[in-house]
Amino acid sequence: MSSILSARSLTIPDGSQGSSRTRFFDWWLFVSAAVLLLIGMMSLYSIDKGGSTSFFRSQAIKIILGLFPAAVMLLVHPKLLQRFSSVIYVLSLSCLMLVFLAGRSAKGAQRWIDFGPIEFQPSELAKFFLAITLAAFFANRIGEAKSFKTYLLSLAHLGIPLLLVLKQPHLGGALSLLLIWLGVSLVAGTQPKFLVGTVVATFAILVAGYYTNVLPDYQLKRVKEFVMGTQSNDADSRYHQQRALISFGSGGISGQGYLKGEHKGTGFVPEQQTDYISTVVGEEGGLIGCTLLLGAFGFFLFRVWLVMFQAVDQFMKLASAGILSYLSFHTVANLGMNLELLPVVGLWLPFMSFGGTALWLCMASVALLLNIRAREPSGMFEG
Repeated sequence: MSSILSARSLTIPDGSQGSSRTRFFDWWLFVSAAVLLLIGMMSLYSIDKGGSTSFFRSQAIKIILGLFPAAVMLLVHPKLLQRFSSVIYVLSLSCLMLVFLAGRSAKGAQRWIDFGPIEFQPSELAKFFLAITLAAFFANRIGEAKSFKTYLLSLAHLGIPLLLVLKQPHLGGALSLLLIWLGVSLVAGTQPKFLVGTVVATFAILVAGYYTNVLPDYQLKRVKEFVMGTQSNDADSRYHQQRALISFGSGGISGQGYLKGEHKGTGFVPEQQTDYISTVVGEEGGLIGCTLLLGAFGFFLFRVWLVMFQAVDQFMKLASAGILSYLSFHTVANLGMNLELLPVVGLWLPFMSFGGTALWLCMASVALLLNIRAREPSGMFEG
């Protein structure tokens, strides 16, 4: 068992000394992320074969572009991120505000900025930046996490980017930021009563938003489903999920076979390349394929948790907690949405959904985790 969970040594630059030394490289984290990326690329290739799209080629280019931010996060010492956390926070807010000045609108939301052929979504970058800056916030206040003052300051730290994301509007993105705050605060040692109070207050705000009609119509439907725990009777709000369930059901136990799915690539499942990418696995791999996919995500998230669990440095532990929070939330929310177990919140599936910013976020996140893992002393799970 220990050999399965071990990480092998690798010589990497030591940013603090300017020299090199042998450190551990978590190959299992790297491989588990690569497997999910491979499954996603295979699914996009299958969608292209079923229609006239070119998602596979476009995503391959995005992977190449994503190697740059991943390399930066792998090689830069994590403590530099803590040192310049204030600059990162201002950069995050600047990008979010730029959306309202030069952003592109689509489907009733203004979330994207176009840089020539590259499309950029600042709300996704804000998740990564919030994990880093919140980690630095608490790490710089060791011993003060339980105080009410620190709790209020951390809420203020969250509040500004949260309001900017809600303004776009992007309810799913705002919920992701809230989950990051909860995850980092919990690991930092914030008193549970403060966290519970925040969750209750958030629930009350959602209820108030629903009954006062201050949210857009499509968000009102989603809030109703989220708050009431029921699905809307409106046919349009359930259309996507019903089509997804039909696609899953058509796969049966063993699936129709790779590239042989009848529904994918035809537009039968709307937004299949993004929010409903897992339906390709369900249709062509069946129950067996879906079970293996769940196992792959479970093992990947376990490796991410392991980085957080073993981290000794407070900043690195908290940054890992923030990354684990949004990666696990996206996974559960997306798959739950696909199976009609959760309301539609428009969240991508890590490493699999089509899209540049989300993919770059995932690649940079894993690179930072590998960097943190490599700089920590070997622990009980090392071989």
